[in-house]
Amino acid sequence: MFVLGLQGSPRTKGNTTVLLSAFLAEAERLGALTRLVHVAKKEISPCLECGTCERKGFCPIDDEMQQIYPLLRQAEIIAMATPIFFYGPTAQMKAVIDRSQALWARKYTLGLADPGSKWRRGFLLALGATKGKNLFDGTNLTAKYFFDAVGATFDGSLGYRRIEAAGDIEKHPTALTEAKEKTKSLITPYLNRRKLLFICTENACRSQMASAFTQLHAGDRIEAISAGSAPAQEINPLMSEVMSEKNIDMAFRKPKTIASAASHGKPDLIISMGCEDACPFFPDVPNEEWDLEDPAGKPISFMRKIRDDIERRVIELIGNLKLRDH
Repeated sequence: MFVLGLQGSPRTKGNTTVLLSAFLAEAERLGALTRLVHVAKKEISPCLECGTCERKGFCPIDDEMQQIYPLLRQAEIIAMATPIFFYGPTAQMKAVIDRSQALWARKYTLGLADPGSKWRRGFLLALGATKGKNLFDGTNLTAKYFFDAVGATFDGSLGYRRIEAAGDIEKHPTALTEAKEKTKSLITPYLNRRKLLFICTENACRSQMASAFTQLHAGDRIEAISAGSAPAQEINPLMSEVMSEKNIDMAFRKPKTIASAASHGKPDLIISMGCEDACPFFPDVPNEEWDLEDPAGKPISFMRKIRDDIERRVIELIGNLKLRDH
């Protein structure tokens, strides 16, 4: 599983980073892949309110926010950490939040559902220098709607007052322990999931659809990963189109190698679609072959046929795995 940490403080080695790092370290200890993004170090422009995302589903601003959109879609847990500036998140974090309007538009204007959104969780870590009673209220509300926009359930927050000088969070009697405890409570439900690796040649069509359908139908019980023996540069746009016909959003997915998929750990089962190159990476893992013709270069009617066949096979596979568990 993948846990993403968004760190919003301009002080990249300050109290906010210490608290978020404790959260992520516990996630790694439990077996998750993690990534910490210091948003203040990224070139992220504010939203221009141009309306392009609501018409086309993508933000036209070419900056480093384009690297964050795929991370938000890959993550199963998103931790947002920020100091409080005037009862809200920092300007750097707010830029990320505002630019997530592109994901909001895909969900609410275009009616597309990210397959992982049913299972994704979001959590807020917030630090304030004062002791104000309502210190975290505004940021909690902002976080709630940010997580909704990116397809995550808001799972609450931890907020700590009178944290200002260097080292204050480490001196707090409970903060780091509470952050680790929260990480454990968020991750534990994911720990016993089956891990399936779907492989085709380019990781642009078949394996992407299979992993998406598995996420959609059983993301709480199965971690679905996909890869290719010779990955393409981008996913197939025709595949995205036919998936959108079922209201499934495939945006921001990137083809990846089998070697990179291996970083997620050893799978319990490999599903190959005309590609047996996983064997050198996982020689002792069961491999099931799905005889599915590559739809690349075929008409949209053929892509629809492959899509429906893959969904049928995925539902059958999920049922068989459930029977085995009982």
